[in-house]
Amino acid sequence: MRHVLGLDIGGSKTHAILADDDGGAPLAHSVAECTVGSANIASVGPDEAAAALDDLAAQLGIGDPAGHGINAVFAGAAGADTPAARERLTGLLSRRFPGARIHVDHDTRIILAAGGFTAGTVLISGTGSAAWAKAGDGREARAGGWGYLLGDEGSGYAVARSAVRNALQESDHGLPAGPLTAKLLAQTGAAESAELLDLFYRRPERRYWAGLAGTVFGLAASDAASAAIADDAARQLAGLALTVNRRLGTIPEDAPVLLAGGMLVNQPSLAGTVRGLLAANGLTDVRVLDRSPVWGAVELACQLAREPHRPATKIPA
Repeated sequence: MRHVLGLDIGGSKTHAILADDDGGAPLAHSVAECTVGSANIASVGPDEAAAALDDLAAQLGIGDPAGHGINAVFAGAAGADTPAARERLTGLLSRRFPGARIHVDHDTRIILAAGGFTAGTVLISGTGSAAWAKAGDGREARAGGWGYLLGDEGSGYAVARSAVRNALQESDHGLPAGPLTAKLLAQTGAAESAELLDLFYRRPERRYWAGLAGTVFGLAASDAASAAIADDAARQLAGLALTVNRRLGTIPEDAPVLLAGGMLVNQPSLAGTVRGLLAANGLTDVRVLDRSPVWGAVELACQLAREPHRPATKIPA
């Protein structure tokens, strides 16, 4: 029996499943599961990423004399779009799971695998946002995923940032706080809009602000400012999915668009608007992922473990 490790590494947390793979069953069997802090080097830096992986290994009992040896690790990581980024994370993993076959790729790839497809489009909106598509002939295209400083439009963080901007614009124009601003002040404990500005820079954690995005969607049916922000988020996300499909030219009719990430999974109004925008542009098979993305990493780790040979990974100094 082989042990494999699937990792879903986001900007704010890492979800891991340790599984058994018998080499023939279509689905691996979970042995242990945990969620720890982010191991995304770009988001938290190498020291914090390393600490998260140490915590993960300890919780799963990996490395202990009575623990599990790992045959293969597949990590889907937000922002792992360049060889250098993948190599840095591979180095951290290789030092903690010596002897294992290790592969690092962007997080959209594990979502397609979690959905059980080999071709299709993945659209993510969580703390960040991105889209990726793969055609049946293997061609790929990716859009977005620039991070919160340069992009991530349509993400939870971007929606909350727009809500803060709305509050500041009201204040600049001498207007009373609207429903969205009033709700945001109550949630953050700020007494006035000016305090929101201070809080936004004093507490820059993206996960905190992304957690407030639901307020916008909760008010969108009755508040014009919230509705405008929600509509813009949907248009930004649909634009990402359409961009990758236009780059590839054609996607097979039986290859769907998979919606994933906390925003698209937990905000049905957002997913519904995105679905309508995509359908108006010819993408009619749109589904919300109903399985945790980390299971895609487990499946890809099983495939990695079954490969007859893989050259040893060089560990960066």
